[in-house]
Amino acid sequence: MPTKRRVTIAQIAEEAGVSVPTVSKVINGRPEVASATRQRVERLLHKHGYQRRTGQGDGPVGLLDLVFAEIESPWAMELVRGAEAAARDAGASIVMSVLHTHAGPGRDWLERIAARRTDGVIIVSSKVSARQQGQLSARSIPFVVIDPEGEPAPGVASVGATNWHGGLAATRHLIDLGHTRIGMIGGPPDMLCSRARIDGYRAALETAGLEIDHGLIRHGDFLVNSGHDHGHDLLSLPDPPTAIFAGCDMQAFGVFEAARQRGLRVPEDLSVVGFDDLPLSQSAWPPLTTVCQPLQEMAALAARMVLAMGRGEGAETRRVELSTDLVVRESTAPPRKPAGTAPEPARRGGGGTEIED
Repeated sequence: MPTKRRVTIAQIAEEAGVSVPTVSKVINGRPEVASATRQRVERLLHKHGYQRRTGQGDGPVGLLDLVFAEIESPWAMELVRGAEAAARDAGASIVMSVLHTHAGPGRDWLERIAARRTDGVIIVSSKVSARQQGQLSARSIPFVVIDPEGEPAPGVASVGATNWHGGLAATRHLIDLGHTRIGMIGGPPDMLCSRARIDGYRAALETAGLEIDHGLIRHGDFLVNSGHDHGHDLLSLPDPPTAIFAGCDMQAFGVFEAARQRGLRVPEDLSVVGFDDLPLSQSAWPPLTTVCQPLQEMAALAARMVLAMGRGEGAETRRVELSTDLVVRESTAPPRKPAGTAPEPARRGGGGTEIED
């Protein structure tokens, strides 16, 4: 069976009606190409699956780009640590950039990384459109998405955590303690990880036979102020929750402050669970019960995946979810009984047998 011939720059240039140097400039991120011409060449590079030839002086340069939509949380620093450790083990370095948007990398950024010949890109919590995917592929730049904002497109490798299971475990813990009114503060409603955590919360309530009160569910932005503001909102309800599951540790810290400002004690008056298990969660007061997602391991895996893709390995689509675990600390307890509630009658008898009057 004949093998498929590899497309050349000359063939791309002929089909696009441009010179070979023009195609080369597009591949290498050079700016002096008209926009319409650049888009035409990119479409053909993507259509034909062009792969840059490797040879002497054209191998890996030892750079990985780690790209954040935002970097306002210690959560991002855990990802940096994981990616940097994996890159260092492979003899590579990390170049970090912040987009200040969840819309994915723009053309200017793509041109810059193409010009410096990065070995691969790790994109955190952003959308990657079909066009952006094509622009990266046209330049033979492998990429992996960590915590994709939406459902990854076919052909996009991604690394995440078992967010649904984490939401289920956090809520079940509160239910097992005796809470029946449990508030939920999620992240942006269009983020896949946030939706999964809220779905896990709902599943735990339904499994326990508890009604889902949509008035107890809020959407925030995974930052402290979001937890603070939505915490105040939930605690000001006529029938406030006795526990709150925050979609991330930073929101949980905001709930701590909202409770303090209202004269409530954690966990005596309000139980709080977070999500992430940041280093800060152990030193908070009280230490935070939270869902541990292995952030450093997620970033390290993404780095190893993108380096392998750059070597031509693991070309098939890979979607990996690492497991989450509930870490119980001191911010959760059984709900306080209302004043005037009669104590439960003491059990009498021994050997586990209750004697009736």
